[in-house]
Amino acid sequence: MFHKEGHQSILITLFVVVTLFLGAEYVTNNQIIQYIIYGIALFLLIIILQFFRNPKRYTAQNENHIIAPVDGKVVVIEEVFEKEYFQDKRLQVSIFMSPINVHVTRYGLSGLVKFSKYHPGKFLVAWHPKASEENERTTIVVENKTFGEILYRQIAGALAKRIVNYAKEGTQVVQGTDAGFIKFGSRVDLFLPLGTKLDIKLNDVVKGGETIVAINE
Repeated sequence: MFHKEGHQSILITLFVVVTLFLGAEYVTNNQIIQYIIYGIALFLLIIILQFFRNPKRYTAQNENHIIAPVDGKVVVIEEVFEKEYFQDKRLQVSIFMSPINVHVTRYGLSGLVKFSKYHPGKFLVAWHPKASEENERTTIVVENKTFGEILYRQIAGALAKRIVNYAKEGTQVVQGTDAGFIKFGSRVDLFLPLGTKLDIKLNDVVKGGETIVAINE
């Protein structure tokens, strides 16, 4: 299954691949060169297909859990001052997605969308310390009856050129359902209340929609 945000890119890639295959037949009679062109075309197709894959995830919905919004590696766990919305200290958990990760963003918890804002910006590498404030990004706040207000931020990386955000202020969202998509390498930051008990640690690899990030006991 492929994500709807990738349908256009997949069709364009298929057209390019077919063109390369047909072109190789007419441009040269050298079989080695033809096989090289075939290989490049197939490699391109595989990269695009794997990037836009959207595997089914079975979320065990639980009001006492915050689940990972994306696939990737936990690269930051620290207390920071969140100045855009809360304007106070929060516990930041950052998950880095490489180009080979699934790039679907899922809601980490159910609740009411209180805030949703897009920010144009730079395209620093996603793990850069200033990426959270200077890169193209979206900031979304979901209010949950168990955890209160939780902020998550989609951040474009050096290769990401488009962030898709489905969160609309005033709507109710369901844990584990699609919240958006980030194309070609990126990061998601979670900002949790201080004292939140985490169920992950630095450098853990998490799976969006399934891995439990935090627990309310």
